[in-house]
Amino acid sequence: MAALVRLETRLSRLREEYFLKNRSVDEDRKIVYKAAVKIQSWFRGCRVRAYLRYLNKMAISIQKWWRGYQSRRYFRKMIKTAYFIMKMNFYNEMAVRIQKRWRGYYVRKYTHNYYALKKYLEAISLNNEIVRNELQEYAEMNEKKKKKKDLEKKEKEKKYKARKMHYLLSTEQIAGIYNSPFRKFPDPMELLLRQSKPLSHRQQQPKSPFTYDLYDWPTCKRPPAFPTGEPLPPIGRQKPQGPFRDAAEVLRQRYKPLEPTLRVAASISSPLEKAREEMKREEWRKCIHDNEFLPFSSYHKNEKYELSIHASEKIGKETYGIKHFREVQPNKWIAGKDFQTVLPSIVLFEKFGKTYSKAGQIV
Repeated sequence: MAALVRLETRLSRLREEYFLKNRSVDEDRKIVYKAAVKIQSWFRGCRVRAYLRYLNKMAISIQKWWRGYQSRRYFRKMIKTAYFIMKMNFYNEMAVRIQKRWRGYYVRKYTHNYYALKKYLEAISLNNEIVRNELQEYAEMNEKKKKKKDLEKKEKEKKYKARKMHYLLSTEQIAGIYNSPFRKFPDPMELLLRQSKPLSHRQQQPKSPFTYDLYDWPTCKRPPAFPTGEPLPPIGRQKPQGPFRDAAEVLRQRYKPLEPTLRVAASISSPLEKAREEMKREEWRKCIHDNEFLPFSSYHKNEKYELSIHASEKIGKETYGIKHFREVQPNKWIAGKDFQTVLPSIVLFEKFGKTYSKAGQIV
C-alpha cells in the first residue's frame, strides 16, 4: 500500500516530467532540423553558385569568341569594301585628270583661239569705253534738257502768275505791293507785271467729242472711238416717238468687226479625213508596178495576149470607129436614104482605115 501511495503521489510529477522531456526533445529536434536545413541550403547555395560561375565563365568565353569572329569577319568585309572604294576613287580621279587634260587640249586647239579671244576682248573693252562715253554725253544732254525745261516751266509759271496777278500793278496814284516806296529799286515782279498782259475772262467753248468721230467713220481714216458717256439731248428737241435706238449704238453695231461662226472658222473635213486623203495621195504618188516591162529581153515572149472586153465579145467587133463615126440605124429612117449634113465632112476622118503610115512619116 505504501508503494502504491508513493506511486500515486509520483504520478502527477511523472506526467510533468514526461511532458517536459518531450518538450525539450521537440525543441532540440527543431533546432537540429533548422541547423540541418541551414547547412544544406548553404552547401547547395555554394554548389549552385560555383556551377553558375562556371556557366557564366563559359558563356563569357563563348560570347568573346563569337564576337571576335564576327568582328574579324566584319572588319575583313570593311577592309575589302574600303580597298574597293579607294581603288575606284583613284581610278575616277585618274580618269578625271585624263579627261581634263584632253578637253583642255581639244578646246585650246579646235574651239577657242587665245589670240582671237584676246583681240575680241580688246575690241569689247574699246566698244565699252565708246558706249560709256556716249551714254555719259547722252546723260549730260538729258540733264541739260531737263534743266532747260524746268527753267522754261518756271518762267511760264511766273508769266502766268504775273498775268493772273496783273491787278497788283502799281499805278500813278497808288504804288503796288511789289513797288514799295521804302526800296531804292522796284521788285523784279513789278517789271514782269508791266511787261505781261492780264488774263481774259472769256470762257472757251467746250469741244464736242462727236465732232470728228461721226464724220471720220465713212472714210475710215482712223478707227472709230465711241463715247463713254451718253450725250445730253438738245434743248427744244423732243425724242421721236417709237422704238428707235440710239445713234451711237446703231453705228457701233454697223462698224463692229467680223465674227465668223464656228462652221465658217473650222474646216469642213475632219483631221482624220485629211490624213486619209493625204495617205491616199502619197500611195498613188509612190505607186510601183511589180510587172516591169523589159523591151530588150525575151521575158514577155511566151505571154498570151489578153484581149480587151470590147474585142472579146461573142457578137464581134462593132463598126463604130472603124468604118464610120456615127451610129446608123436604118429602121428609124423616115426617108429611103440616110441623113446628109449641109456642112462638109472632115477629111481626116474620111482617110481613116484607107491610108497607112510609113516609117518616119505621119499621115
